[in-house]
This record gives sequence, C-alpha cells and structure tokens, in this order.
Amino acid sequence: MTDSATLTSVLESQNALLQEASLALPHSFSQCTYSLGHIRQAVYLCLTCTPPSSGKPPRGVCAACSIACHTDHEQLELFPKRNFRCDCPTRALDHACTLHTHLEEPNDTNEYGRNFRAEFCRCDRTYNAESERETMIQCVACEDWFHESCLNLRDRPPSRDPTPEVAPQSEAPLDDGASDASSSGLPPPLINASDYDALVCSACVRQIDALRKVAGTPGALMVVRSADSPAERWIIIGKDEAKEMAPVEVDPQDGIKTNEALPQAAAGDKRERSSSISEEHQAKRVRVSPGAESITPCLAPAQDPGVRKLLDSLDTASREDADANVEEGNHAERYYGAGDVFLTEGWRARWCRCKSCLPSLQSRPYLLEEEETYEPPEDPDSGLSLEELGMRALQGLPRESAINGIMAFNAMRDDLMKHLRPFAERGDEVTEADIRGFFDQRIRELQARRR
Repeated sequence: MTDSATLTSVLESQNALLQEASLALPHSFSQCTYSLGHIRQAVYLCLTCTPPSSGKPPRGVCAACSIACHTDHEQLELFPKRNFRCDCPTRALDHACTLHTHLEEPNDTNEYGRNFRAEFCRCDRTYNAESERETMIQCVACEDWFHESCLNLRDRPPSRDPTPEVAPQSEAPLDDGASDASSSGLPPPLINASDYDALVCSACVRQIDALRKVAGTPGALMVVRSADSPAERWIIIGKDEAKEMAPVEVDPQDGIKTNEALPQAAAGDKRERSSSISEEHQAKRVRVSPGAESITPCLAPAQDPGVRKLLDSLDTASREDADANVEEGNHAERYYGAGDVFLTEGWRARWCRCKSCLPSLQSRPYLLEEEETYEPPEDPDSGLSLEELGMRALQGLPRESAINGIMAFNAMRDDLMKHLRPFAERGDEVTEADIRGFFDQRIRELQARRR
C-alpha cells in the first residue's frame, strides 16, 4: 500500500470521515443528565474508576459524561437502564465531573445489577466486546443481556461451549438480511429478530402472572425441546398465527370486555386499536356490570399444560438441574427448555386485563406503555466540515483575535505552499511523511520561540 495520495482522494476521504462521525455521534454531549433525575437512559460502566477487582461498589455514568469526563478511561456500554441517575457528579466517584461541577451525594436509589459487575446472561460470563462472537438480546423486564445460544436460538460457538449440539439445529437457509440480531459468522438463529418484538427471560416470565399465563400461546413464542418428537431437537411453540389472541378492549360505557371483537391479525402485523365493533362480534362479548370486576373472566388464551409444568419445574429446580433436564431429556415431562418468551409485535395491546392479570402489569408500567428512553440533544455542528466549523469559531472571536487568527493561517498557508513548490517543479508525489515533516518543523519552530 502506497503512502501517497491525490488531493481529490484526500478530500473524499475527509468527507467520508466527517459523514461517519456525524452518524456515529449526532448528539451534543455537553450536559450531564444528573439534574434530570432517575430516567431510562444509556449507561456506561467506567472500569477505570471502579474496576471489578477493587472491591468498590459499581457505578454508572451517562452518555455525555462517558465522553466529556471519562473519554480516556476503559468503559463498558450497558445500553439503556431504567430509573437510573448519573453517578459521575457524586462523591461515589473520585474522578470529578466536568459537566456538573457541584458535588452531589451518592445515588442511593440506583439499582446496580450484575451488569454493573460486567456479568451478563445466565451463563455468568464476563463480557468481552473484542472476543464475543454472539449477538446478545436484552430482556425487556430485567434489562439483562442474553446470548442467543443461551436462549436456545442457535448452537453455541465451539470457542465457548465444550459440549456441542446443546442448542437448536437450524436447517433454514442462510439469509443475511433475515435477522438484524444474527451473530457474525454464525448461521441464522431459530427465531429471527423480525419474528418477535421483545424478549422476556425465564426468571422474569415466572414473576409476571399475566405473562406466565400466556407463555407458549400465539404471540408469546417459546423455544422448547419436545418429548413427543425427540428427532426435532428444538421446536417453537406459539406460532399458530390463525388463533393469535386479538387486542383486549374495554368499553368505558358499558363495562364490556372482549378479546374477540377486534379483527384478528397474523403474528408480526400491526394491530390498530379500534372503537368500531361489528354486530356479529358484539354477540360474543362478555358483559360485565359496573363494579362486578371480581367476576370478570380471564381472557388469557388456553395454555398447553406442558408449558405450565415446565415453568413450575423451573420454579423449584436449580439452574444446574434445569440445564441437566435440557441436556438429558427427562421424558416424565412434555417440554424442556429455559422458559424464555419472545413476544411478537403488538404484544402490549393483547394483555388480559382481568382482576388477576392486571396487577402484575400495573406494577411494571413498561409492559403496558412503551417507555421513553432519553437521548442527548442533537449537536448543531454535526455534519459540518472542518472549514465550516473553523469559520463558525472565527466569527465568535473578538475582532482583534480573529484578525490575528487569519494572519496566522495565511502565514501557515504561504509556508506550506513554499514547502510544496519544489515537489511540483520536480513532478514528485507528495507523501504523508512529507506533510508530517512540514508540520513537525513548524512545531519545533514554535517551541523554540517560546523558550
């Protein structure tokens, strides 16, 4: 590879770098989010300030502080965490915050889960961005991250699993565009990212009553091993699109509740909430008089008894016992697996809201309404060229300073042209080393003047 380049290629490369930087960092990172309180936001773990081996309690910083205050530190991106307040300007960190200069008390109400110890997934492996081959998927409830293979979506790469063929074999043809959650260099997962909208891990499924009731039913996919068909090592249950549960609507006028009144939609289709109900379906509605919530029937779809047994067994079994059950296949049960649920699009509109199901949803508002995730304000300078940024900075200077800056620039330009003229006269190429030599000489001259 040559170290020479034409002026055109240099300009094209510079423009490409500017566009790439604009896409990667389109926001302004000039304000710490501490003053915004506890919000859902991208959180970064600073391993330099609180290394896991130090014994110090883990702390997290916001996106702005990760760039403005900890840019030269080793960091691990934890991605969005709800109800989190930035720790950078608090006494919990020795490194002073440059954006929020008033020293604050430690955040006692922040929750620092296992991710803040750089531990992820049920396999408890320490995350290493450089060596990790698999895509990891975030649970919408606990916000932990799980390997696709630990969710039984694919075979585990040989580099991290000494026992092959534990996870499902997928015979589907490789489709590079089928899943934006596919792992690099590995076959596509058993369930593509386009087939579901959210993941809820097994531990969270078993804590949420409304979800536990619908696990494995249409729209709440599960990956299990079936004792009925051992040849098909892993199967997906809940893919019966024709019977998928429609959104549940509550009529405020007469207290009518229904999950059959709205048009059915296939899994993955968008479901619009509609106030119009056909007469044919009105006859099927379950009428409930106001105040009779205690006798409102549960509208959760019928669940396979095998799924209930699976979840019950996971409640009582240890993690090792559950893994052994998956490996060896205890044929006293119908299904074996981790118990994770993959919710298809429109899942928030399909919940049963009876007296039994609703409390477990209301205590987790993100299951009923999509929560807002904070993003820093857009950077007005994003996408501007170096020339445009220079002109903007120049316009903000006092007149005398601006004139001095222009004179210094013109002097440097004249010296550069003088340095390059011999190359033009000889017809020689100008290499990177030639340009670096010019600026190194300028730096030495400036340093000599200051002595």
